[in-house]
Amino acid sequence: MKKQGFLQCSAILIISVIVSKAVGALFRIPLANLIGGVGMGYFGGAYGLFLPIYAVFVTGLSSASARLMAESSVLYGASGEKAVKKYSLRSFGVVGVIGTVVIIVLARPFCMYIIESQQVYISVIAIAPSVFFSCITAAYRGCREGQRNMYPTAVSQIAEGITKLVCGLVFCVAVLKKPDYFLKLSEGICDDIYALASAAAVLGVTLSSFMGMLYMIADDIFAKRKISSDYFGCKLPPSREFVKSLVKIAVPVAVSSLLTNLTSLVDLATIMKCVNRSVAKSPGYYLQRYSFIGEIGEENFASFVYGSFNGLAITIFNLVPSVTNMFGKSVLPAVTDAWTQKDSSCLEKNIRDALRATAVIAVPAGLGMCVTAKEILTFLFPTSCNEVTLASESLVFLAPAVIFLSVSYPMFCILQAIGKENCPVKIMLVGVIVKIAGNICFIGVPKLNAAGAALSTLICYVVIFVLSFAYVKRYTGLKDGVFRIFAGPFHSGLLCMASAWVCRCTVMRITDNNTVILMSSVFAGGVIYIFSLWLMNIQLKKNFLSDSNKRNYYIH
Repeated sequence: MKKQGFLQCSAILIISVIVSKAVGALFRIPLANLIGGVGMGYFGGAYGLFLPIYAVFVTGLSSASARLMAESSVLYGASGEKAVKKYSLRSFGVVGVIGTVVIIVLARPFCMYIIESQQVYISVIAIAPSVFFSCITAAYRGCREGQRNMYPTAVSQIAEGITKLVCGLVFCVAVLKKPDYFLKLSEGICDDIYALASAAAVLGVTLSSFMGMLYMIADDIFAKRKISSDYFGCKLPPSREFVKSLVKIAVPVAVSSLLTNLTSLVDLATIMKCVNRSVAKSPGYYLQRYSFIGEIGEENFASFVYGSFNGLAITIFNLVPSVTNMFGKSVLPAVTDAWTQKDSSCLEKNIRDALRATAVIAVPAGLGMCVTAKEILTFLFPTSCNEVTLASESLVFLAPAVIFLSVSYPMFCILQAIGKENCPVKIMLVGVIVKIAGNICFIGVPKLNAAGAALSTLICYVVIFVLSFAYVKRYTGLKDGVFRIFAGPFHSGLLCMASAWVCRCTVMRITDNNTVILMSSVFAGGVIYIFSLWLMNIQLKKNFLSDSNKRNYYIH
């Protein structure tokens, strides 16, 4: 198969992610309405252990095999590609087994001492096998992405999303419909029906990762291969060199990803404890501000806060980066090729394309989300009024953080592609320190509550963005500055936010229908954003038409 270019790779992955995330939203939104804030606290608690383990044992694998596949294809041809796939599968399989065992072993102490909730234990056990399935999937995906064929990754992501939607919701509803039967079945293990429903939903997630693995195996068996002869003709190195290269690339990426996911673990470890302490110090303030505390019970309020923050606000927060991250995945093999062949002009073009394309999507989404946070959450979670009240306070701070997180990920991939895997580790370490300090300072403030965690997240990702861009300029020789690359999207994004806010305020005076308010605001912001980008594109062409070297700066 002919190698796909950067934009084609990006388009394929973005379409697949939009579809899979839409399916994922159809899973998470009804799930939150079914099990509420407390149940989502259990669901999020399981991910609190799973995500760091997943980051260490899985996340770096796909990038490692993709980069090594891209290099081997150039240097060693078809024999190098076969070797990379062979040793990737062997190494990642072992890693997957270890990761699954680690989750099972750590499940009990994690529930007892970190989150102080035994009800989460059954959900943690249910998600453990996902690590093994995901490792095998990552090996196949990385190899295909390194060959610049994104179709298998795209289809497997959609297959995973559909499986999670169907199985997760069906299992959860089955438990909720027969609570007495399942409580009796789990006697001595779990005595909370919402914890059981959460575990049932998590089991659907595990089955979805199994389905993704099955598809990638089938693709490898039945796909037609085109043997490439266009390579440098270097002698194939011994097997230990391939394994050593995989480890060298994967470990820094895994550590960086671990530090990224530690922000979620920091929230899990600090939000509930800080909220409990804050409520104990100012019970009257909380009872006055949140009248529904009496309904859910003061002892469940901290879990309710975390479940609302993680299950609603973070769910919306993650939607945009999950789409824009595909630019990073797509640019990695292209940057690797350009770096290996020492093609500086191609390298700079790929970097500019990736960063600008990411910003064009992330900026209006983040700024628009900031002014319509409550309307978005009310639209998606209409039966969770109390949860929306809490989550909307956090989403106002999380929305602008979407921009800095989204743009930072492609820069991490660029640094990994040029052999600077340690840079993202250093950057994320600084970010996690900022996050921990912010949570400790802000969550305990009664007026902020969980929104304090969102504020610290925003500060964390601003710091990460600044450091990432500095490293990319330093090591790639990128001539463009922040203003040159991001001025267009940010200027148009500010106009988008302003128009959405004005429209929102105007429509609210006419009607209190949430859907009408949201849709009209989104429409107004979107039209102004697109029109503004178009005008700026014309202006840039007019200013730089005489200079052919500056045509790369056009905003598309």
